[in-house]
Amino acid sequence: MSDELDITIVTGLSGAGRSEAANVLEDLGFFVIDNLPPLLIPKVAELARAPGRPPTRYALGADIRSGALEDLHVALEQLREAGARTRILFLEAADDVLVRRYEGERMTLAIAEERALLEPLRAEADVVIDTSGLNVHQLRDRLRDLFAAGPSEHALQTSIVSFGFKHGLPLDVDLVFDCRFLPNPHWVESLRPLPGTDAKVKRYVMKQAETEAFLGELERLFALLLPAYVREGKSYLSVGVGCTGGHHRSVVLAEELARILERLGFPARVHHRDLERG
Repeated sequence: MSDELDITIVTGLSGAGRSEAANVLEDLGFFVIDNLPPLLIPKVAELARAPGRPPTRYALGADIRSGALEDLHVALEQLREAGARTRILFLEAADDVLVRRYEGERMTLAIAEERALLEPLRAEADVVIDTSGLNVHQLRDRLRDLFAAGPSEHALQTSIVSFGFKHGLPLDVDLVFDCRFLPNPHWVESLRPLPGTDAKVKRYVMKQAETEAFLGELERLFALLLPAYVREGKSYLSVGVGCTGGHHRSVVLAEELARILERLGFPARVHHRDLERG
């Protein structure tokens, strides 16, 4: 492991899974401190650099509902100036999901106020995870994918999610591409029951002239974007590829986009969000 101090700030909406995320990171070997006032974060970094202390990844749970957003910005700036590797992990969920998790104890207005308060921090987050459709096990799997391997040798970690627009737009992606303009295998009777991972479906989607042209444009676009993101210091990039149901076209295109990113030197993890949904 690198000697570089590695600190992940874990924050987000109340009820979105922050405590569960902290537990997972602790299982992965992070030294976790929850509910840490932002002004104390630089002090933790000082202690972490004490002589003889082994290199450790830190996960610091920050609750900024009290309005300490500016304090957190100051703390992060101090860490970066000191050469620490930092990232913000932001947990969020849809309003109706948050209400259910609190069994009606929180009013919609209170959720809206908290969401507005945290929006500037969400905009700066390196990783945003929407936990609306995730159970505890799925959240654990997502976090392990992101953090189990330790700091990546790649300056930019990328992930791709295929999804169906009819099941809702993913809230935790940076870029979204719509492939509903492609001919739909759903209307081919022999292909309808097959998933996009099936070779027959892949051949059908890939033989379309629009598919080849679209992938060519995506390769040119990402050849421009990825190095630019690295220069700007972005650590994580999540890309959504959507079709109607998330069964066919988006699955094929997500896999092909992963191959493109691999050729460009940015290996990507692929997750098919709606492949098993009806």
